Amino acid sequence: MKILNVVGARPNFIKISPLIEKMERDSKIEPILVHTGQHYDYEMSKIFFRDLSIPEPDYNLEVGLDNSVLQIAKIMEGLDKIFREEKPDLVVVVGDVNSTLAGALVANKLHIPLAHIEAGLRSFDFNMPEEINRVLTDRISDLLFATEPSAVKNLKKEGIEKKKIFLVGNVMIDTLLKYKKKAMESPFVKKLGLEPKSYGVLTLHRPENVDKNDTFRGILEALEKIQKKIKIIWPVHPRAQKQLKEFGFLDWVEGMNNLKLVLPVGYLEMLSLISQSKFVLTDSGGLQEETTALKIPCLTLRKNTERPITVQIGTNEVVGFKKAKIVKQSFKILGGKAKRGKTPPLWDGKASKRIIKVLKKTHGI
Repeated sequence: MKILNVVGARPNFIKISPLIEKMERDSKIEPILVHTGQHYDYEMSKIFFRDLSIPEPDYNLEVGLDNSVLQIAKIMEGLDKIFREEKPDLVVVVGDVNSTLAGALVANKLHIPLAHIEAGLRSFDFNMPEEINRVLTDRISDLLFATEPSAVKNLKKEGIEKKKIFLVGNVMIDTLLKYKKKAMESPFVKKLGLEPKSYGVLTLHRPENVDKNDTFRGILEALEKIQKKIKIIWPVHPRAQKQLKEFGFLDWVEGMNNLKLVLPVGYLEMLSLISQSKFVLTDSGGLQEETTALKIPCLTLRKNTERPITVQIGTNEVVGFKKAKIVKQSFKILGGKAKRGKTPPLWDGKASKRIIKVLKKTHGI
């Protein structure tokens, strides 16, 4: 069974790692890995291949930065040639980035069976590019692998046939559980001069947060208050870095004594950082899941989440981007009243094993 796997951005690499590992060990599967190059530099791409022992991709389209329309078009053009040449039995796409949608569309047009890993997640906010990518990919997928019960419910409501949907757990947690011990051996936290539970972590990258002056300013004003109570480590995403300069916020932020800006970090360093933190402030979907698995309090700086299980039984709280609420909930955690969470069902490190079993069964092997 020839399976062609499409990845393009750092969340994809984390999710594909356990799947590729199991495919390579299976004598009945021939895996092919295509990196679109949507994320292409060392901090956002190559370091993840190194940290997660992902093999060198068989193809790298190197599309790089561009507006979404041109980026998706370039990826589709490149994948069309590869799919026609390789003639895979199945295409696998993961997550909700531009590479996910591009891979799904090309597979559909060439009548190649398509599997979507992390299907059914919904924020119901169509201003999010990721929501469009998720919904469109799910509509044309033949096999849909869900991480949580709400995703299964969403897919059924949208008219997806029950026989196409599989609740398998979360491949991102497979990776976390495999590398947690190695991450804890990383010297990164000590190099920053930090003691466990003595700091918080911030990540910001979504356009609705960093591309709007007033919204970004409000989050930074909240951060200014919070950092007076606890040290905050901020691995700055390239998009946020650009907007800090664009809006003239950089000097202000660098003047906050208890806030430390660092470059984007690799997977092991980030896992080490969040697992030893007091709490996390983020607009990342993946970090909502990782903090729930690690039982680290998480405040999501968004109006919604497509991962409701992290709120229902996990450690996550959706606080929006208003200064007062961000500060209030942060101080609540610092006051010893952090939300306690449980591990969601099937987040046990075996999701990739379940996925491979379904792929083989549906292909008759």
